[in-house]
Amino acid sequence: MLRAFRDALLIPELRSRVIFTLIVLALYRLGTFIPTPGVDYDKIISFLNTNPAGSALGIINLFSGGNFERFSIFALGIMPYITAAIIMQLLVTIVPAFEKLQKEGEEGRRIINQYTRVAGIALGAVQGFFLATTFLGSQSGSFLLPGWSPGPFLWLVVVVTQVAGIAILLWLAERITEYGVGNGTSMIIMGGIVASWLPQIIQTFGLVRTGEINLIALILFFAFVVAAFAGMAAVQQSERRIPVQYARKVVGRKVFGGQATYIPIKLNAAGVVPIVFAAALLQIPIFFTGTVDNPTLQAIANFFNPRHLSGLIIEVVLIVAFTYVYTAVQFDPRRIAENLREYGGFIPGIRPGEPTVKFLEHIVSRLTLWGALFLGLVAALPNLMQNLTGVTTLTYHFSGISLLIVVGVALDTLRQIESQLMLRNYEGFMTKGRIRGRGRF
Repeated sequence: MLRAFRDALLIPELRSRVIFTLIVLALYRLGTFIPTPGVDYDKIISFLNTNPAGSALGIINLFSGGNFERFSIFALGIMPYITAAIIMQLLVTIVPAFEKLQKEGEEGRRIINQYTRVAGIALGAVQGFFLATTFLGSQSGSFLLPGWSPGPFLWLVVVVTQVAGIAILLWLAERITEYGVGNGTSMIIMGGIVASWLPQIIQTFGLVRTGEINLIALILFFAFVVAAFAGMAAVQQSERRIPVQYARKVVGRKVFGGQATYIPIKLNAAGVVPIVFAAALLQIPIFFTGTVDNPTLQAIANFFNPRHLSGLIIEVVLIVAFTYVYTAVQFDPRRIAENLREYGGFIPGIRPGEPTVKFLEHIVSRLTLWGALFLGLVAALPNLMQNLTGVTTLTYHFSGISLLIVVGVALDTLRQIESQLMLRNYEGFMTKGRIRGRGRF
C-alpha cells in the first residue's frame, strides 16, 4: 500500500487531483471558523452540552462537522442537499416526467441534478429561517451577541448567510468530484466527521489525566474502534461471485466467445447511502422540534434521537428499508438477464430468461438481508461500545455511522485512485489480498 501511495504521487495528474482535494477540504474547514453575524456560539456550545434538547441536536452537529455548535456559515452542512436528493430519487420512481428525464442519459441526469441543487438550497433557506425565528429567537435572545435582538433583520442575515453557505458547499463538492478524487459530497461529510475526532480525543485524554475516565477502559474503547474498522472494511469489500459462461460462436476460421467470467454482487451493495439517508430523514423532525423552546416539542425531538431506544429503533428500520430500496434501484436482475441472453451468456445450471431473473433475485434478496442487518448493527454500535467500555465522551463521535461513512468513502476513493494506477500499469492499493466473500447465502 505504501508503494501504491508513492506511485500515486509520482503521477502528475493524480498528484494534482489529490492535492486539489486536500486544498478544497482545507477551505471547507476554514469556513467552520467564519461565524454567522450576531450569534454567540459559546452559548450554543454550552446549550448542546448541558441541555437535554442539545443531545437531540447533536446528530445535526455531527454531520455538519461541528459547524452547528459554532453556528458558522456552514451550520446546516450539506444535509439539506442530501434530503433533497432523497426526495428527488423518490420522485423519479413516482412522477413520469422525472422518470423520462432519468432515461434521457447524461443530459437528463444533469437537469435532475440541477433541480436537486435548487431544492437543497430552498430547503436550507427554510431551515435557516426556522433557526432564526425559533432557535435564535428563543431563550429571550440568549444566543445572540450584545446589540443584536430577534427580528426581521436577524432573520434576513441568518437566512442569507446559511443559503450562501450551502451554495458554497455544493460548489466545493462539485469541484472535488470534477477535479479531485472521490465523490465531493461524501468527501465533505467525511471531512467534517474526521475533523471532529482530534479535539474529542484530546479532551478525553484530559479526562484520563484527571481520573474521570479509566485508562484501561479507553484502551478497550480504541481496540473496539480498530476492530470495527476492520470488520466494516471486510464487509464493504465482500461479494458473491455468480459464474457466467459465454457460448462459443464460429465465424469463418475465428472462434468468438467461450470465455468464463462472473457477476459480482456485493454483500452491502448499498454502501453508506442508507445510513446517510436515514440520518438525513431523522434530522427533519429533530430540527423542527429540538430547536424550539417548548418541552413537548423537545420531548418529540428526544423520541427521534438515535441515542435513545425509540430513535435507535426508528433509525434501524429506516436503514433496513433504504437498503432494500437502494439495492433494488442499483441492481436490476431482469436487465442483467436480458443482457446475458443478448450476448450469449448464461449461468451454469440456470436456464436463460425468467429462471435467471428469479435466481438473481433470490441471491440479491438474501445478500441484502445480511447487508441490511449489518447496517442495523452499525447503527446500534454506539450503545454497545458505551455499555462495554463505559466511555461516553467519544461514543457519539466514533459511532458506527461515523466509522462506516469514513470506511465507505475511503474505500471508494481508494478504488478510484486504484483504477487510475491500473490504467498506467501500476499495482493498485487492493490488488493483492482483496477480501471476497465466497460463501453461499
